[in-house]
Amino acid sequence: MQKFKTELKWGLIFLVAILTWSLMERLVGLHSTLIDKHATYSNLFSIVAVAVYVFALKDKKAGDFNGQMTWKEGFISGVIISVVIAVLTPFGQLVIAYVISPEYFSNAIKYGVEHGLTTQTEAEAYFNLKNYIIQSTLFAPVMGIVTSAVVAFFVKSKKAKPASEESS
Repeated sequence: MQKFKTELKWGLIFLVAILTWSLMERLVGLHSTLIDKHATYSNLFSIVAVAVYVFALKDKKAGDFNGQMTWKEGFISGVIISVVIAVLTPFGQLVIAYVISPEYFSNAIKYGVEHGLTTQTEAEAYFNLKNYIIQSTLFAPVMGIVTSAVVAFFVKSKKAKPASEESS
């Protein structure tokens, strides 16, 4: 567990970031009066998500690798962070649905149906806690792995470690 302390820390930081983002969305009305703009503005969270991965891998590089990290080491660390995030995602969705924005699903269903975007049945099938938990739990590791690959490329040390150090 000590070996993955940095990854656990940043997985928890990511959870706090998504909960904070969801709270801000609700407070500005994106879960109610401005729900028509929710899909557009929620995509901006990807900037925060990438930033968390950048800070996480820089932290890993500085703390656990003494400033020298290969792409592979950064990528593996990012993948572990992604797994931590995926494990925490159902809890985050529960907090969002029951604490932060309990009205979101009913508002989204109502908006979609009233504006002819979907039927009541389709909206209820999509906008519900079970579906959101499944979607976000599957989406988290996929996007996390892609993000890890890209961020690790930019965060890796410019000068490669000797081969003897890389395997240890």
